[in-house]
Amino acid sequence: DFYVKYGLNAVEGVSEVASVGGYVQEYQIDVNPEALKAYRIGLDKVASAVKNSNRDIGAQTVEINKAEYLVRGLGYVKSIEDLENAVVAVNSNIPILIKDLAVVHLGPAPRRGVLDKGGAEVVGGVVVARYGANPLAVINQVKEKIKVLAPGLPTKVLKDGTVSRVTIVPFYDRTQLIHETIGTLETALSHEILISILVVIVLVLNLRASILISSLLPVAVLMTFVVMRYTGIDANVVALSGIAIAIGVMVDVGIVFVENIIRHLELPENKGKKGKALLELIHCSTVEVSGAITTALATTVVSFLPVFFMENAEGKLFKPLAFTKTFALSASFILGIVVLPTLAYWFFATDIKKEKTKKIGNISLALAGVVFAIYFGMWLPLALTLIGLKNIFHDQLPQKIGKYTTEITLGIVLTVTVFLLTEEWRPLGHGNNLLVNFFFTVILLGLILGVLMTIV
Repeated sequence: DFYVKYGLNAVEGVSEVASVGGYVQEYQIDVNPEALKAYRIGLDKVASAVKNSNRDIGAQTVEINKAEYLVRGLGYVKSIEDLENAVVAVNSNIPILIKDLAVVHLGPAPRRGVLDKGGAEVVGGVVVARYGANPLAVINQVKEKIKVLAPGLPTKVLKDGTVSRVTIVPFYDRTQLIHETIGTLETALSHEILISILVVIVLVLNLRASILISSLLPVAVLMTFVVMRYTGIDANVVALSGIAIAIGVMVDVGIVFVENIIRHLELPENKGKKGKALLELIHCSTVEVSGAITTALATTVVSFLPVFFMENAEGKLFKPLAFTKTFALSASFILGIVVLPTLAYWFFATDIKKEKTKKIGNISLALAGVVFAIYFGMWLPLALTLIGLKNIFHDQLPQKIGKYTTEITLGIVLTVTVFLLTEEWRPLGHGNNLLVNFFFTVILLGLILGVLMTIV
């Protein structure tokens, strides 16, 4: 109450600091009934004297030598002696003081409970964040303030000469809960991105196109977080849910753009186009569908306008979701219009024809996978090694492997992606080994994608 409370109340975003446990110090007056009887004074007069002794009063003004002075009576109780010398009554011009009728001392107020930590009684405080404040930011600022207050806390020298100091330790800290809650949704978001990449690879069946479409997701999510940082939107559960909801539409943007480019490239009159002709083809393909995508995204954004104008608790709850979903859709549209066509030109225009260059590139790819796997302690980079080895065998045995080169590459990428998803997800729990979880994930995804491909 005297050392910590007022310091923590000064922290930005703190609404209240409530004391828990310990004792509340108060003045206690033990009245002597025999003395009251002897002086013929009632208990109500003692209570009135105590009440009147603890206040300041004004006594108007007094003029001395043409100067006016304000007269005040300073009567706040600051010590036990102040209460003991309070006048209760006057008998034969002799004041009867409280100390003549009672014993005054300091003592604890009655309490209704205690605070226990590890079997020992302690004193605690509950810090309440102001309405609308960022809880995580307030908690971090309170921790910094505690570090500042710690050196000034009371100390006591024990009999053996040891100096004992009052310390402040966390009793219940919401930081871990906040981080775990956000981490859970971030994990679900990463799983959703991986599943979207798997669906794209299976349905598109073109590795270059799949890489193009899949690259849109992490970059668009990163752009969304950047915009959230500069617009002051906290990364809470509701805000991250907006990104999760927008993932499907973000993938659609990439699929529509890239699929239309591939459709034009596969036309007989466009076979083998390079350079400026390919650039114009990609430009025309992008412009052809950009209007429809703009209309679709604008419709989604406009449908959230009522949410943007919500107030009170409803606005605080749903506004972050509307903002983050709008940011995510806008980021995917900008990437689809500006970045995807450029990447598509580089991807589809690149065609290494020199056998020596191909061989060096494939060997480098295989070695890079091994080096990365050893250096980072992960098996995922070995996918690069498998792709490099596949390309080397393709050059050596073109008749046997040439027909299935695309399928083999897609199979390697799919296997690695499913393994990564399984390692992160563990649908059957950590009690079952990774291989069992992997086969379950493959069967589950196979059934879902099989149904989708049948419908489509």
